[in-house]
Amino acid sequence: MVKEPRPGRVKTRLGRSIGMTTAAWWFRHQTRSLIRRLRDPRWNLVLAVAPDSEGMTSRIWPNDLQRVPQGHGDLGDRMKRVFQTMPTGPVAIIGADIPGITPARIWTAFRALGSSDAVFGPAPDGGYWLVGMKRARALPVTMFQGVRWSTEHTLEDTAASIPNLSIAKICTLRDVDEVTDL
Repeated sequence: MVKEPRPGRVKTRLGRSIGMTTAAWWFRHQTRSLIRRLRDPRWNLVLAVAPDSEGMTSRIWPNDLQRVPQGHGDLGDRMKRVFQTMPTGPVAIIGADIPGITPARIWTAFRALGSSDAVFGPAPDGGYWLVGMKRARALPVTMFQGVRWSTEHTLEDTAASIPNLSIAKICTLRDVDEVTDL
């Protein structure tokens, strides 16, 4: 999931410390590096873009990658929509602001979906950098309901929203929200 890297629209908490333009510059280059690293023949890389119209036509992202609009709503609404627009089978959604993501870590998530219904890559702040589902189009109706986003309860609440599914967790990675995260 990526946002158009415009000052004041991305990484605003980081921008309060280093400036909005610098934060947008960091995000743009972080995302470009991430996309380069994650091009892998074992999976299809799709960009879920925001804002919808600007992201779908942006010249910042590689033209050869498929794009889907995130749509409106909170993060849960947007992730659920992305899951439901992907082909049947396993799907993993990641954030673009996690420098530690590697192809090996993504492959670990897909392998975990061989024996689990869902997989999470936890973040130290209580959220997660990855959420994956074995059957992306067959999501529980309750998935992402009641989640307290951007809190220490985000992962716990998301797991509680899918109570009858088996869940695997892979490595913990830090996202970049504040200057200390850099």
